Amino acid sequence: MGSVLVIGSFNVDHVWTSDRLPRPGETLSGRYSSGPGGKGFNQAVAARRAGAATRFVCALGGDGGGDLARALAADDGIDLRELRSEAPTGTAGIYLDEAGGNSIVIGAGANADLSAAFVTAQAGAFAEAAVVLTQLESPAAAVLEGLRRARAAGAVALLNPAPANAAVAADLLAATDILTPNETEFTGLLARSTGTRVADDAIAATPDDRLHDWCRALLPHGIVVITLGGAGCFVSHADDARRGEEAACYRLPAAPARVVDTTGAGDAFNGALAAGLTQAPAAPFAQHVRLATHYAALSTERAGAAAAMPSAAQLRERFGELFSAG
Repeated sequence: MGSVLVIGSFNVDHVWTSDRLPRPGETLSGRYSSGPGGKGFNQAVAARRAGAATRFVCALGGDGGGDLARALAADDGIDLRELRSEAPTGTAGIYLDEAGGNSIVIGAGANADLSAAFVTAQAGAFAEAAVVLTQLESPAAAVLEGLRRARAAGAVALLNPAPANAAVAADLLAATDILTPNETEFTGLLARSTGTRVADDAIAATPDDRLHDWCRALLPHGIVVITLGGAGCFVSHADDARRGEEAACYRLPAAPARVVDTTGAGDAFNGALAAGLTQAPAAPFAQHVRLATHYAALSTERAGAAAAMPSAAQLRERFGELFSAG
């Protein structure tokens, strides 16, 4: 059994919660907390807690934020491969409302220093990886190198094209086996890559055949999984990338959740998807998506990002043995 190799960001999250999100120019009273985050670290924690051996490649500062990342990775049993940067460790300002909605501002800090050369140097980690998972809070050159090295090593190259405002060049898509956008990320990719423009809130109601055609235009090879929040997921397979599924496209419903905080839910989904693919590579792909959907739902029932990721035991307790790795 291989491992999950995550290439990405670590941030120290600063979180303010109020009844609603502030309007431009407005000051509200609220509650403050702080904790670990960053899309890469969130996904690495999710993959590890979902049961997969996990390595995390990142850039950290020589400061308290970097020390926090090192301690937390050790506590969770994550093999941390860090580039030590002169810049401060990355940060994020997160604003939450009482319904669990959020707005986020990120300061890249050390994350901007993660280099393709440092990724290339992790040859041993790539050799042992079954899935390489990356996102877009790190420099594009490092992300591309990670995806290409994954392919060369025979691992699944999984790209979560988040955050939505990040540019995604054609070479990144060409190097990707599985693409996991949410509605906003999908519509942005579709507009930039194919010229097709559609509203974010129209995706969930789009007929399956049209949505499948758009996915295939965006990524002619491989698999596209569009996460749709409360509407679940839409999955589109290329003909030569069915991974045990008879249907070329299908939908899976969302799992029930008592939502407290949606921060990190997409990261929970991606980490759990990578863990499932690593632990049971021969299982039908829909089984992995179903596991990831339920794992993400459970993560929203607690506040925080990395700290909210549930364990495999908690997932089984809540949703049953169907979601065990075997």
